[in-house]
Amino acid sequence: MKRQKKRREMESKEEEERRERQRIERAERAEKRDLLRQQQQQHRNVRAERRQKIDFISSLPDCLLTHILSFLPTRDAVLTSILSSRWRTLWTLVPVLDLDQFRISRNLNFLDTVSSIWTLRNAAIPLRKFHLHWTSDCDPSYVDTLIQHTILHSRVLQDLHLCIYTTDPNPPLKVHPTLFFSTTLVVFKLEGVIHLNPPSDSSFPTLRIMEIGSGITYENCDSLPTLLAACPVLQELNLTVSDTNFFCLEANTGMLKIIVLVPTLKKLYLYWFLDDWCYTFLHYYILQLNTPALEQFYFSGLLAKDVNVGNLPNLVKSGLEFEEIENDVSTRDYAKRIWDFMGSLYNVESMEFSIETAEILCHGSIKDLPVFNNLTSLTIGGSIKTCSYMWPAVQLLLCQAPKLQTLVFELTLNVYNSYSPDNRLECRLGNWLSAQCLSSHLTACYYKGFSAHEVEMELVRQVLKEASILKTMKITFKSRLDSEIKLCARKKLRKLQRRYPTCQFEFDEGQVDF
Repeated sequence: MKRQKKRREMESKEEEERRERQRIERAERAEKRDLLRQQQQQHRNVRAERRQKIDFISSLPDCLLTHILSFLPTRDAVLTSILSSRWRTLWTLVPVLDLDQFRISRNLNFLDTVSSIWTLRNAAIPLRKFHLHWTSDCDPSYVDTLIQHTILHSRVLQDLHLCIYTTDPNPPLKVHPTLFFSTTLVVFKLEGVIHLNPPSDSSFPTLRIMEIGSGITYENCDSLPTLLAACPVLQELNLTVSDTNFFCLEANTGMLKIIVLVPTLKKLYLYWFLDDWCYTFLHYYILQLNTPALEQFYFSGLLAKDVNVGNLPNLVKSGLEFEEIENDVSTRDYAKRIWDFMGSLYNVESMEFSIETAEILCHGSIKDLPVFNNLTSLTIGGSIKTCSYMWPAVQLLLCQAPKLQTLVFELTLNVYNSYSPDNRLECRLGNWLSAQCLSSHLTACYYKGFSAHEVEMELVRQVLKEASILKTMKITFKSRLDSEIKLCARKKLRKLQRRYPTCQFEFDEGQVDF
């Protein structure tokens, strides 16, 4: 009896354990099913959200979608047609054409591509912006047809940018006369082999930005003044002068006239790109500026004798980079010419200056030089010579800016220069400069692209020596400079800092190259 009772107890216990195991297994299976359902629901939610987003974008009205596409190059806008049937024809409604030969596959014929896009786009949508960059195998007659069609059929064209380069036997692109009477253009940019012959009664009543790049030729010496006089509300002018500007003028024995009499102009960029053999062209151009509202003025290149610049009372920023003229005038006379030119910039607050120009100015007379009483920030760039003493050139500029607060160096080192030091500059200017009071307001100096050469170290020493209240000296090392050179330079500069404890030194490993 005891054995039977014990066996029944064991069987009962085993049955309970079996039931407990089954209960646990059922609970685990239920938990797994719940987890799987949750995961599936999450996947369904994600897919639904994605569909909603896609549907949301696709559900936007055509006018908004075409506005978004107008910020893309035309090539990218066309590629959106493969997204879905909803997008297939949207690009044809975009009022912008931005066609750049470099952005389109070289395996495609650019003329065929332009023709296809022009044919497929909706002609009922007038163009608001037309950019065409065609620099290889350009067909000027076809471009002229496109421009005429755009002008005649688009009453809202605001932005026209043409970069056209033709080669023989194709002639230059001649801008159609109707373009010079546009009442809607706001931005007008030209570059390349383009010929300008504006009618005397040209009119651009709404034009605010004009850019004329290199390669442009003019019908006669009055073509450029006629074009500028037709822009009564122009605010920004970017003009490049190159040797091609003079080709047609030689036959007319005329001069290139750069006459800017625009009372609304706020930004002016003048660049001269002439090879050495073109220096004689400087006798064939005149420059006249009367722009009282000008706020920013940048000049780079060669300065002719016949230059007349009116007062610029509102000037805030300027950048000057003059090239030296050889076999034309003495260095002394050329320096005086530049100083006279700079006299009209008396109100400038921020100036960018090339060290090469500063050297030229040192050869001129140091009497009656213009003073820049509002100048608070000066940036000196360009290429320095490893064997030249640069401080007199920098010091001469500092003496003309009694309220300067920030001095920035952005100089590159010319290690291949073999000229000997011009000690005459130091001797001739030394006594005069030493008697002058350098800026007592200079509080910050930044040297960008520092390569730790002794010439650069000397510039830093001189600034620390002369600027008595300097608070910050920040050195940004040239990128890819050897780590050992950086370490050595830091030690020298730290040692130098002990002599000027009121100045805080800052170092930046730098990503700067010029």
